[in-house]
Amino acid sequence: MSVILANSRIDDDLRRQMIFHGDVFLYSATPASTALIGFARELIEEAFEGRDPQTAQHEMPVEEFAALLADLKPRFIHHPTSKKLIVTLMGELGMALDKTYFDVPRLRTSTADHYLDSGISYAYHAHRDCWYSAPFCQVNWWIPVYEVVPENVFALHPQYFDRPVRNGSGRYDYAEWTAVGRPTAAQHIHRDTRDQPKPEQPLDLETDLRLVPEPGGMLLFSGAHLHSTVANTSGRTRFSIDFRTVHIDDVTSRAAAPNVDATCRGTTLRDFRRADDLTRIPEELAAQYEAEALAKLT
Repeated sequence: MSVILANSRIDDDLRRQMIFHGDVFLYSATPASTALIGFARELIEEAFEGRDPQTAQHEMPVEEFAALLADLKPRFIHHPTSKKLIVTLMGELGMALDKTYFDVPRLRTSTADHYLDSGISYAYHAHRDCWYSAPFCQVNWWIPVYEVVPENVFALHPQYFDRPVRNGSGRYDYAEWTAVGRPTAAQHIHRDTRDQPKPEQPLDLETDLRLVPEPGGMLLFSGAHLHSTVANTSGRTRFSIDFRTVHIDDVTSRAAAPNVDATCRGTTLRDFRRADDLTRIPEELAAQYEAEALAKLT
């Protein structure tokens, strides 16, 4: 059973342990998260040139919208201000910046009424991040940029946290994805043909958990949770920010959520940088994870 904790004051070590058992943490906006979404809004509104970004999909050809996102999203992802604000935010939530590593903050969109569900604005089917080679000690962060409603957020499916789901992760190799799959995202406008790990059995996805934070509010949950993009029927494009963190002590000790069904190859650990100085995860640790994942498949 997953428990939802709102504005919990417990320390980060205990919080991570609880996340690895399936619990979910919800936090109100902080000064740093408010600054982060404010910066995102500046870039978004500049890109849309006077249009309301949340309703612009009703005024623009989908190809033009996709091209705009293909320029906007990397600008946010790679901007040094985005990373700086993420580090400040982690400090506000009591995380040890000399031991916490994070990947790049991504700007996500979910358009309404299946306007653009592919490629650059992919509507994620039910999945665990760990089917995509994420470490099982990964904590996922999700932050809405504008106001969201139950009809345009994402859903958790906590009943599957410790239940295996037959899936296609055995065909997924992270190195191949970064070389071939990810760079072609903007080319998939009307249909996404990239092979991504999906459930390969019927699931009860109607029984879901939808949390609706305020703009700048935060959800923290395990990358091992099954979750999916809600079919957006709100009439408005949802903009959100997500990123992921790992604590080096968990990486070395293998403290983590259970692996009930992932059989992918590779690891995303090389994408993570330490909060205090942006150094990468030590290569020997990433190589160990890669070797362990491969050994389990042979």
